[in-house]
Amino acid sequence: MIEHIEIEGFKSLEKVSLDLGALNIFVGTNASGKSNFLEALRVLQGIGYGYTIDEILNGKPKGANSEAWEGIRGGSVYAGFLGRNTVTFRVKASLPSEERVHYEISISVKGCSVSTETFSVNNAEAYNLPPGYLAKDRSRPGLAQVILNHETADILDSFRSRLIDVQTLEPSPSVQRAYSKGSVTFRMGDHGENFAALVKTILNDDALASAYISWLKELTPTELDSVEVLPGAAGDWMFALRRNGRDYPAPVLSDGTLRFAAIAAAFFQTSLPGTLILEEIESGLHPTRLRLLVELLKSQAGKGISQVMATSHSPYAISWLKEEDYRTVFLCTKDDETGATSITPFSSVPRLMELARKQPIADLFAEGWLESAI
Repeated sequence: MIEHIEIEGFKSLEKVSLDLGALNIFVGTNASGKSNFLEALRVLQGIGYGYTIDEILNGKPKGANSEAWEGIRGGSVYAGFLGRNTVTFRVKASLPSEERVHYEISISVKGCSVSTETFSVNNAEAYNLPPGYLAKDRSRPGLAQVILNHETADILDSFRSRLIDVQTLEPSPSVQRAYSKGSVTFRMGDHGENFAALVKTILNDDALASAYISWLKELTPTELDSVEVLPGAAGDWMFALRRNGRDYPAPVLSDGTLRFAAIAAAFFQTSLPGTLILEEIESGLHPTRLRLLVELLKSQAGKGISQVMATSHSPYAISWLKEEDYRTVFLCTKDDETGATSITPFSSVPRLMELARKQPIADLFAEGWLESAI
């Protein structure tokens, strides 16, 4: 799990330093920098894959041995804060082996090259690449090039896997309403591709099926008998809910029901990602059902999926959080003069704890008090 991250000079993130937990929720107005933080995580994912800096920022086509990679919005031209050249990432992470690693990389966005890079294990430096050291291929992070001794190499590979193993889930109801071609899948696509096949796989495991169905029963206002996967004419499958003995296939279900069904299914995939990213969690959900989604995220984060990163514009989402959650609920604001994003944990917002005990925090958010307090 990424325990701490520092980002300097990336897009609107002039200087950000965050302690993270199992569930991390970023709230704020449009264009406040929430998506820029998520894109920073995507840069780290590209570093884990060993792509060149140019490929990470500007994208790469599908190759013989690799999938296509979509660059960040604006590419290298807009990667630096106010046109600056240097972007730095610092990450402290704990691994399943209980090793703790510290990784730092500075890149030139204009030259699309690595400037400096260090990697430490349990405070012991494994490598330190100063300027010029990567003359052989400074276009590519050393994380994918450096050869270390066997024990440290295993830890480095584990850290790389941690950076790579990210699922950015943006369920599209139109995709979920389509038939799934495969009969079994262990992880759905980012937009819900093969959703029905994943649910079929979940239903084949009694324990997973029971847990998954129980969440969907909480969601639906009418009595839910079960979750079904209906066969198509070409060996394909369609998601459905059964109510009062009648099947309701995906095409007649609401967008909110399908989105919740996909997000819930993500926590019961047989191939769980290390990090799950969810943008605008309230999309398509009635405020009364948003409580259920927040409960789902709180109960499941830190289990099979070690870390969840979610964004929201909704005051209703934060209204279901408790004070003990506020350490990893972050308010994103942007300075009108400098354009720099500040990301502040609720627990550090002046007087928030005091006021939240007197009036609903959703009201403070909706009225703009939180932004004015920073």
